[in-house]
Amino acid sequence: MTDAAIEDDAFAQLGAVFAGRSALLLEDDPALAEHVEARLRRAGFARVDRFDAGEGALGAAADHAYDVMILDRLTAGLDGLETLKRLRASSGPSAQAPALMLTALGGERQKVDGLLSGADDYLAKPVGDEELLARIAAQLRRSSKAAPAAPSELVNGPFRLSPGARTLKCRDRVIDLSPLEFAIVSELMGARGQPVTKTMLWDRCWVEWNFLPDNFVNIIDARISALRKRLKEQCPEVPDEMHPLIVSARSQSLVFRDLGPAS
Repeated sequence: MTDAAIEDDAFAQLGAVFAGRSALLLEDDPALAEHVEARLRRAGFARVDRFDAGEGALGAAADHAYDVMILDRLTAGLDGLETLKRLRASSGPSAQAPALMLTALGGERQKVDGLLSGADDYLAKPVGDEELLARIAAQLRRSSKAAPAAPSELVNGPFRLSPGARTLKCRDRVIDLSPLEFAIVSELMGARGQPVTKTMLWDRCWVEWNFLPDNFVNIIDARISALRKRLKEQCPEVPDEMHPLIVSARSQSLVFRDLGPAS
């Protein structure tokens, strides 16, 4: 598969992830709410229920099991943070649904408050459609794995990634990776062909940083370039035409190439 085809397929896969899903959207900016709803429906969501105040969202979540909730913090009446706290404390059908805060309050303290109040992810406005969809897909993927036990290994062609042992093997040979490189490969392989944005990678792999520097994309690109070279050097079993193993998808996302079943 060509790199261009991988780029298209990575985002096309999200249609299958979103098909038939339902979302609760708490947003009091009518134009933004309309845009987000339209984008979710085009991506495959069957139902998007919009609310401009927390009271309405809270009532709907008590009656319906949403697959994901997208909440603004600054809303009339009950705000998004208090709405989420009450949802998490309830026994309703959406009490444990994945929740993303989508808000103009993007400071570190505000992000921490949101996460401690029960949010699974926190996005500062403005955010691009690509970033929003990729993060929603990541939360749906993670929630779908919550019930069954997580697999002990991730397999992709000749690669076997063992999260517990923190090793990546090509056939039976351990690939020499730094802790950061292992974290990056874990995120990309764990996405199973779906796009992972560079912002998501930064949040989950560069954990020692407590802010997003202006040059974070350059930092990630440099690390990915070195990682591509390392994988090629240490994995002679993979044909040259399959490299790079980490492919760019759209402008700001990455995908680990699907090499098929174990080989």
